[in-house]
Amino acid sequence: MMLISIITINYNDKLGLERTIRSVQNQTYSNFEFIVIDGGSSDGSKEIIELNTEKLDFWVSEPDNGIYHAMNKGIKVAKGEYLYFLNSGDHFDNYNALEKINAHLTEKDVVYFDIKVVEKKGVRIKKCPKQLSFQFLHQDLPAHQATFIKKSLFESLGYYDENLKIVSDWKFLILAICKHQASYKYIEDVFSIYYADGLSSKEESQSLIKFEREQVLNAEFSAFFVDVKERYKLERNLRNLRKSKTIKLLVKLGLIHEF
Repeated sequence: MMLISIITINYNDKLGLERTIRSVQNQTYSNFEFIVIDGGSSDGSKEIIELNTEKLDFWVSEPDNGIYHAMNKGIKVAKGEYLYFLNSGDHFDNYNALEKINAHLTEKDVVYFDIKVVEKKGVRIKKCPKQLSFQFLHQDLPAHQATFIKKSLFESLGYYDENLKIVSDWKFLILAICKHQASYKYIEDVFSIYYADGLSSKEESQSLIKFEREQVLNAEFSAFFVDVKERYKLERNLRNLRKSKTIKLLVKLGLIHEF
């Protein structure tokens, strides 16, 4: 059986951390290591970790420099062939999730699944495309709570960019797939639950996400980014034309075909 490294980062989310630890500990698949990186929480999270130390392979509770600094700490100590980030509060959807996943972790650099998202307005399944195109990745990515990445990929490409506050996991994936031709595989299945209350899900974070993504795209894919922006401009013009009363009248009169 392949060793999987499960990395959980936490900062002042005691209840979420308890939920995540319980979910991992209840898995029927046993060939994994569990790493918890806490950012020096003051809400009792450290005490929860200490109560579960016998079931953790590595843990630390100390101040860090942000999400990606914490994730990189986990990557550095991980011994598994595949790394999986299950952040505080998120959890597996059942006890045999890792058992099911293990069959799909073979030779690919990246293996990703769909994910169940819990939002204020309800629950939905976030689907992923089978083919990861630049058009998809330039504005989206498979959820990291449903993605397994070979540690060797981090070792060859480098760890998460700690200069970015919110899109470094996205940067790593778009560079790995679109620039370095990392291999990948999509599995149309769900095994984890993500609660949309984290930093990247907040409305006030959207402008920062856009800003940081555009920085990366301009630096790494400037020519492609120009083409994508032009395509979106044309698509927007087309949508506006379809809404035009004049166009609708011309279609109704049979003078032009619907488009």
